[in-house]
Amino acid sequence: MKFQRMVNHYVLALVFGFTVCAMCTGFYAAVKAADWPNWRGPNHNGISNETGWLTTWPEAGPTVLWEKTLGPGFASMAIADGRVYAMGNIKDNDILYCLNADTGKEIWKKSYPCPIFSKNHEGGPSATPTVDGDSVYTFSKNGDAIRFKTATGEIVWHKKLNKDLGFKHPTWYFAGSALIIDNMVILNAGSYGVALNKADGSVIWENGKDAAGYSTAVPFTIDGQKCIALFTAKEMVAIVPKTGKILWKIPWKTSYDVNAADAIIEGNKIFISSGYNKGCAVYTFGSSDVTEDWQNKKMRNHFNSCVLWKGYIYGVDDDPSISCLDFKTGQVKWTQKGFGKGSLMLADGKLIILSEKGKLAIAEASPAEYKELASAQVLPQKKCWTVPVLANGRIYARNNPDGQLVCLDVRAK
Repeated sequence: MKFQRMVNHYVLALVFGFTVCAMCTGFYAAVKAADWPNWRGPNHNGISNETGWLTTWPEAGPTVLWEKTLGPGFASMAIADGRVYAMGNIKDNDILYCLNADTGKEIWKKSYPCPIFSKNHEGGPSATPTVDGDSVYTFSKNGDAIRFKTATGEIVWHKKLNKDLGFKHPTWYFAGSALIIDNMVILNAGSYGVALNKADGSVIWENGKDAAGYSTAVPFTIDGQKCIALFTAKEMVAIVPKTGKILWKIPWKTSYDVNAADAIIEGNKIFISSGYNKGCAVYTFGSSDVTEDWQNKKMRNHFNSCVLWKGYIYGVDDDPSISCLDFKTGQVKWTQKGFGKGSLMLADGKLIILSEKGKLAIAEASPAEYKELASAQVLPQKKCWTVPVLANGRIYARNNPDGQLVCLDVRAK
C-alpha cells in the first residue's frame, strides 16, 4: 500500500508538471514577438505580426526602459537581432547609432558629413535604416547611399548619388528609405528611381536625373513578376526592379511635388494619397494599365502613410485627424481629432498612434468607431512626426528637434 501511494503521488506529480508546462507553453505561444528591420516593417505595409503585447497600461503610461538623445531628424527606427538602428544629425554630421535593444547602450555609432537641411522644419535625416543580413543601409538627405556592417559599423561602400550621378535634389531633399530586393538596393532618387548593387554600390539601372518624390519603394507582384510601386514627384509608377522598366504610370500632381506617403497594395488594387488638399484614390491595375475605382479628398497624407486592415484604411488626414475609410468605396467611417500631423502603425488588430505632441495611444482598428484602449504622454510636447515602432514587446518613439528616443515596455507580464 505504501508503495502504491508513492506511485500515485509520482503520477500525480507528473500530470501536474505536464499540465503546468502545457499551460506555460500555451501562454508563451500566445505571445509572438517580431523584429522591425526596415521602414514600414518586414511586410512593407506598416503592420506588425506581433501579438500578445500590452494594449492597456496605467494612467502614467508604460514603463520607460531607457532613453537616448540622437540629435535632430525624422527617420524612424529599425530593430533587428537585439539591436536598434536610429539616426540623427549633430553639427552637420549624420549619425547612425547601433544600440542595445534591452538597455539603449551604444554598441557603435558612425558619422559622416551631411548638412542638416532645416528647410521649413528642424531638418536631419528622414530615411529609416534598412537592415539586411549582416549589413545596414542608409540614405541621407544629401544623397549619401551607404552600406555598413551591422557587427562593427564599418563602411563597406559609400556612394554620393547627387554628386556621382548628377541627380537633382527634391525641394526638401531625399527622404525615401532603401528597399532591398534580391541583389539590389532600390532608392527614390532621380526621375523614376535607381538600383544599386548591394554588394558594391555600383549602378544597375537609373531612370533619369530629375528631382525625386519622398516615398519609399513598395514591393508587389503582377502576374508572378516582381515589381515595385514608387511615388515620384508627379506620378505613381510601377517598375520592374530587375531592369528598371516602367510598366504604367498614374499622374498625380501635388503642390510642391510632395508625394511622400507609400502606396498600399492589395491584390490588384493600389491606394495612393498625398496632402496639400490633393486627396486619395484607389486604382485597379494590370501588367500595363490602370483604371480608377474612386478618388476623393477624405484622406490627405501629408507625409506619413496609412495602413490597410480587413478592408479599411486608417491614417492621418491633413484635417488634421485620424480617419477610417472604406477601401472599396472611399466612404469615411469615422474621424478622430487631437493628434495633429501624427503617425500610426498597426499590430494585432490595434492602432499604435503617436500624436504630433508626443501622446501615444492604442485604439481598436475597427470601422465602427474610434475606441481608445490606452493613452499617455510619452515624450515632451515637441514635434513628433516620426512613426513609432513596436518590436519584441517594446514601443520606440522619438521627437524633434532633440531627437529624444524612448523605449517603452509593453511586454505581457
